[in-house]
Amino acid sequence: MAREIKLGNRMVGDGHPAYVIAEIGINHNGDLNIAKEMINAAVHAGADAVKFQKRTPDVSTPEAQKSQMRETPWGYISYIDYRYKVEFDEAQYREIDRHCKEKGIAWMVSVWDEPAVDFMEQFDTPAYKVPSASLTDHKLLKYARKTGKPIIISTGMSTMAQIHKGTKAVGDENLVIMHCTSTYPCEPEELNLKMIETLRREFPNNPIGYSGHEVGLVPSAVAISLGACMVERHLTLDRAMWGSDQAASVEPGGFERLVKYIRVTEAALGDGVKRVYESEKGSMKKLRRVNDE
Repeated sequence: MAREIKLGNRMVGDGHPAYVIAEIGINHNGDLNIAKEMINAAVHAGADAVKFQKRTPDVSTPEAQKSQMRETPWGYISYIDYRYKVEFDEAQYREIDRHCKEKGIAWMVSVWDEPAVDFMEQFDTPAYKVPSASLTDHKLLKYARKTGKPIIISTGMSTMAQIHKGTKAVGDENLVIMHCTSTYPCEPEELNLKMIETLRREFPNNPIGYSGHEVGLVPSAVAISLGACMVERHLTLDRAMWGSDQAASVEPGGFERLVKYIRVTEAALGDGVKRVYESEKGSMKKLRRVNDE
């Protein structure tokens, strides 16, 4: 079985260019115009897709959290009220769909609950992402799988046993598994990029990706060298904006460099077959004193 899947018109997996996702998430703070600016920035940077988060707040918010109060741009409000403030409705998602089609970029969402899956079925997105927080929600995994779309799962805050149980629940067909550490931002010592190689060994039929929350760009390029075929990073217009994910996000200029680093890394990896390049022959003729055929 080839370690590849098809997302829209793109093949993703070994031997194919890495699929770069600009995670907008809720960094738009409920503002559709900001979301459009972020889509434009992702297009300019050369990302393959943008991703949002779709929740049904009453369903996906833990009961103990709903009444917790917090400071927000809308005042001192309950957590459940905040969750509704940053949630786009059908009309707004239709505008996102229209804008992405106009700009020629794919879009998708992380689904946090079954009603969110039902809501998203009215849109033609290439895949569903199930976030790290929901890897142990086997009911949701199976529900998303019933749509027939490819599934992307993240593995943050999970043990290897939980990853195996989650993948068994969702099934390994048309499945991308993303290595992730769910800390925002994440210190280098906890990125554990070698887990990409571990996941490649543990799941030989599945493309393995990397969902990064670090400050900086280098680890995401290193992830490519370790075998990641998909990279997801949070995008923001300004890291000083309000929101819990902003500090672990990449601004537009940085995202443009990130895509460049990923493409340079892919080109530099080569195929592992030693050869003498035409570009070396001039130096060989000039510098090599003893020739050994």
